Amino acid sequence: MSLELFKHTHPYEPFLFPEATKLIVGTLPPPRFTTGELRREDVDFCYGSCNGMLWPILDRIFALNLKFENTAEAIEQRERFLRKQKIGVCDIVQSAEREKIDASDLGMQNVILRDLVGYLNKYPNINTLLFTGGNSKNGPEYFFRRQLKEHGLGLKVLSDEVPRIHQFELPVASSAVEKSRFIKTVSLTAPSGAANRAVGSLPLYKDLKSKNPEFNTFDFRVMQYREFF
Repeated sequence: MSLELFKHTHPYEPFLFPEATKLIVGTLPPPRFTTGELRREDVDFCYGSCNGMLWPILDRIFALNLKFENTAEAIEQRERFLRKQKIGVCDIVQSAEREKIDASDLGMQNVILRDLVGYLNKYPNINTLLFTGGNSKNGPEYFFRRQLKEHGLGLKVLSDEVPRIHQFELPVASSAVEKSRFIKTVSLTAPSGAANRAVGSLPLYKDLKSKNPEFNTFDFRVMQYREFF
């Protein structure tokens, strides 16, 4: 008897608009967002899981006074912020199948990707991709590299220190003139508890922690994200 796999489909369309200059790129929200079994503290929006740290990080950086609850007001606060800061959200995974119903990237099988390169062509003001994770298997950067390869493109290293920064040249065909634009990618430390061990092993984190024992992995992400948001 074959094992029936859970079809994990992305519940949200990409949050894109013509003025966007930056794009947050992840994989999939937890399965409960697909099945609609949200918790009271979840927000029914991109990165709305009460276990995720992206919105708490941005809340601290920008002093947004966000609500963390399953309400329309909480959604509106986030949409307003993204539009004001010209930040879009387009996770790269459209759907995947899972044997175990959890949120791990490694557990994804038969992954169907969104055409991120196509979206970049459609929204020419985007100049920076903010990956919520690095190049580990099934992470957003990993899948994007695969997609670029299909277009005969690749990432060039600008900085090999965490968070790693790359750049690629995207050809733009417009009428008779073929030109290109350069897009930067930043692989942020994932805003999930699963990445805390990796943060704890970073020399910079250890150094800051030794100087201030109160300093924690959340503070480290706030410090890192502030530079790019």
